Amino acid sequence: MKLLDRMRQQKLLSTTLMLFTLSIGIVIGTLVNTGVNAAKAQNIAPDATPLVVPQAVETGNEFSKLAKKISPSVVNITADYTPKMQVTQHRRGARPQQDDQEGDGSDPSTDLFRRFFGGQGAPGQIVPQDSGKREQSGTGFIVDKNGYIVTNKHVVSNEEGNPVDHIKVKLHGEDNEYRAKLIGFDRETDVAVLKIDAHHPLVPVTLANSESVQVGDWAVAIGSPFGLQETVTAGIVSAMNRANIGEGQFQRFIQTDAAINPGNSGGPLLNIRAEVIGINTMIATRSGGYEGIGFALPVNMMVRVYNDIIRDGHVTRGSIGITWQNQNTKEALKAMGFDHGVIIEDVHKDGPAEKAGIKGEDVVLAINDKPLKDGDDLMSRVADMPVGTSCLLTVDRDGKRMDFKLVVMDRLKVFWDDPRVVGEVKNIPTANTEEEKPEVSKLVQFGIQLRALTDDEKALTSDKHGLYVARVEANSFAADIGMQERDIITSVDRHQVNSIEDVKKIQATLKPGDPVVFRVIRSTGATARGVHTGTPATQVLLLPGTLPE
Repeated sequence: MKLLDRMRQQKLLSTTLMLFTLSIGIVIGTLVNTGVNAAKAQNIAPDATPLVVPQAVETGNEFSKLAKKISPSVVNITADYTPKMQVTQHRRGARPQQDDQEGDGSDPSTDLFRRFFGGQGAPGQIVPQDSGKREQSGTGFIVDKNGYIVTNKHVVSNEEGNPVDHIKVKLHGEDNEYRAKLIGFDRETDVAVLKIDAHHPLVPVTLANSESVQVGDWAVAIGSPFGLQETVTAGIVSAMNRANIGEGQFQRFIQTDAAINPGNSGGPLLNIRAEVIGINTMIATRSGGYEGIGFALPVNMMVRVYNDIIRDGHVTRGSIGITWQNQNTKEALKAMGFDHGVIIEDVHKDGPAEKAGIKGEDVVLAINDKPLKDGDDLMSRVADMPVGTSCLLTVDRDGKRMDFKLVVMDRLKVFWDDPRVVGEVKNIPTANTEEEKPEVSKLVQFGIQLRALTDDEKALTSDKHGLYVARVEANSFAADIGMQERDIITSVDRHQVNSIEDVKKIQATLKPGDPVVFRVIRSTGATARGVHTGTPATQVLLLPGTLPE
């Protein structure tokens, strides 16, 4: 037994010694191989020092602090609906002619300005191959811890401008999607209010006063361009109070060069303190993407709209039932001897202004004894007046100051049948070419040929008077001020004209260098829903100019 135990011990010792020797060999071989490889690698660039990744250290700046602060308050919005018919083009509507303010809303450059969604396929929309359902995405931001969110109306509207079928909201840092309820919207400012039930308090944004915003201030946009959530871009405020850009007449935009792309709609535009100064609404682009110019609705206007929506479900604006023109206003006022005021183009039938006795070509100088700067000033004051409120308008009529007391009405009720509010037009037939036309007379000084109105043409005017412009001579005074053939002249220098003799009498009082203002009615070449079938839609224009020397 002793011999057997001794042999076993020797065998174990030998095995242990062998394993130890092999281990030493492996270690030595590894070290030698590593050294050889290292030496070989270093031989390629013997004078190069290996790079070392440093420990992560947050540098931090105002933009990174802003992004961290605002991100929990910004949401991604997706909406879907099933259209009545397939639409493959992005809907771009020309602005309707303005009511209770600007007279002509047409502008060929409107096509340059686009609202924007996120997604693929047709511009602004995702079109699944296996169904007729359409999806679109945008951005919004939380304004109340109880789940109230502000975004653009067009983010949650279909191509016809009606609410979509379903709205979903995704919060920062969460994978869940919450169904959202549309509380209300305002077409004129493109603002919508949503609500979600997140079952926990949310983080609302901090609002700034947009009146404090100045050109040159930092501007930061955050949203989901092309579906890429929480994208932050920075720029500056490029301009303020950009008007006549969007479809809504109450929109006065902040312009910025912060990069804004499809999917940013409804997201916040921020100052350097992470306070919201506006809602990113549209861009100026020819390619469909960012080209350096974006527009945001000022937050002060958003607040006014939001408060109306959460109280009443819609926005109510006051109206006195007049239209005015925003082009050539200063020159026209100067020709009439004023440095401020609003020249009334037309008075809407059965509106407050008509009931009070106000007429076209009256110049509104003050409201409630406070002077009016311009049409925008009149618009904002009247729109903010509660329906049923009395107001006092001071006007000049043919050199006489007159006061009129009016009762403010709901704008939608005043203009319920106005094609410029409805906005949808159709082609109309031209006048009967076989109809006998009255004799034409030529007025050399103005460069126009006039004739009396036919019965059909008289129907286009409110009081059945005026003269038809049969011809405008090239390079004439009339051509220079923008007069067109088929215009109807109703007054010259605020003097009503019913015959060619009336115009000649006015001509006799003028001399070269004198200012002249023509009031004309111009057919838009369309009819519109809301008016009698076949009735042409018209606009009233003031054409001021100075007679050539």
